Amino acid sequence: MNVYEVINNRIMDLLENGTIPWRKPWNAQSNYPKNIVSMKEYRGINIFLLACQQYSSTYWLTFKQCQDKGGHIIKGSKSTPVIFWKWLDKSDSDDDTGKIPLLRYYSVFNIEQTEGITHPPAGEAHNVFNPIARAEEIIANMPLRPDIQYGGNRACYSPTLDYIKLPHQHTFLSSEEYYSTLFHELSHATGHSNRLARKSILEPSYFGSHEYSKEELVAECSAAFLCGHCGIENITINNSAAYIQGWLKALKNDKTLLIHAAAQAQKASDYILNTSNQEFQQE
Repeated sequence: MNVYEVINNRIMDLLENGTIPWRKPWNAQSNYPKNIVSMKEYRGINIFLLACQQYSSTYWLTFKQCQDKGGHIIKGSKSTPVIFWKWLDKSDSDDDTGKIPLLRYYSVFNIEQTEGITHPPAGEAHNVFNPIARAEEIIANMPLRPDIQYGGNRACYSPTLDYIKLPHQHTFLSSEEYYSTLFHELSHATGHSNRLARKSILEPSYFGSHEYSKEELVAECSAAFLCGHCGIENITINNSAAYIQGWLKALKNDKTLLIHAAAQAQKASDYILNTSNQEFQQE
C-alpha cells in the first residue's frame, strides 16, 4: 500500500474506535495590545493604533502609570494616543435616552520605551524546536509557496492575501506538531486560484458551513498524508483524527464525505510535494 492508503486506513480505524478530544498543539499568548496595570486588552481602533507600532511587547501604560510603578520613560520616546469613550447619564438631556457620549484620548508608551519596570513573564511556551530535514525539504520545494508569517495565537491561511500566519515555532508542543499545523495551512493554500483553484477556497464560506467543514477535512487529511511522507505521523495522527472527527460531526458523521475529502487531499499533498515536477525531472 502507498502512504495515502496507509494513512487513510489508520484514520478510519481511529474514527471507528473513538478518538480523544482534539487539543491545540501550541501555547502562545494573545498578541493583542494590553494595559500593563489593568491587564485588559485594548479594543476597537486602539488595537490598530497600538499594534502597528514597531514593538515586540504587547504591554502599554501611561506616563503616570510608569511613575507609579517606579519607572521612567526613556528620553526621546514618543507616545501613542489611545481613545476612550463611554455614555454618560444626563438628567436634563432632551434626548429620549438621556445619555451623552464622552470621548477622551490618552497618551501611552510601550513598556520597551521604559526603564526600571519589570517586564511581565512571557505567557507563551518556549519549547526546544528541532527542525526535521524531510519536512523542511517538502516546504522548500512547494511550488508558488505562500508567504509564512509568525506571531500571535492563531494558525490560519488568508485566501485573499495568500499568506499563512502561525504562532512561533517554540510555542508548539513538539516539532512534529508544528509541521503538521504548517502542512494543514499549506494544504489550504493549494486551493488558491494560482494553484489548484479548489472551490472550497475560491468561494466565500462562513465558519461551520458545509463547504468550510469539507475544506477543513481536506486540509487535515492532506496534513496527515504529508506527515506520513516525513515519517512523523505516529506523533501527530491521533490529534489529526480527533480534528477530523470534530468536523465530521458538523457534517452529521457522513463518512462518505471523508472519502471525497481524501481524494482532494491527495491532490493537495501531491501539489505540495511537487510530484509532477519530480516525475518530469526523472524522465
